[in-house]
Amino acid sequence: MAQIWHEELRARGYRVTPQRQLVLEAITELEHANPEEICGRVQQTARGVNISTVYRTLELLENLGLVTHTHLSHGAPTYHLAEEADHVHLVCRDCGEVNEAPLEVVGGLVSRLDDDLGFEADVRHLTVFGLCATCRERDRARDGDPARGESPGRAASGGSRPGPKEPKSPTTA
Repeated sequence: MAQIWHEELRARGYRVTPQRQLVLEAITELEHANPEEICGRVQQTARGVNISTVYRTLELLENLGLVTHTHLSHGAPTYHLAEEADHVHLVCRDCGEVNEAPLEVVGGLVSRLDDDLGFEADVRHLTVFGLCATCRERDRARDGDPARGESPGRAASGGSRPGPKEPKSPTTA
């Protein structure tokens, strides 16, 4: 993996600096991480690297196609290696669990956008918020409505659920 990064950076006229190497290693180890988490990991090895350096490095690495980002919450973007970005993210608005689903799951949407609107969609940044299977099942059991999984009080009153918790580490769906 490191050799590919080195070749890609050099092929485009960039040096392989220790900071760039450490940021890429942190992203690889953490899988999905925000800039602060990446900076924390980098600073375990190189205390002098600050958050500005991490942000600049992430921007460069994304422009070079080595990393990509998505938004799993209202906070900072989450980064991961671009070669591992062939999925969409499913974030539970109740427990914060993050799952990954293959791009084929949204293939119908992509086809429809192309056929109906002539729009070529890139869904690798797509994050879908909803309820995970565990939370849906919990709600069904609590509400006594196994078919719908929706609280009659919530549906009638228009009430809402509490805000989403911080996303957990992604798992493959």
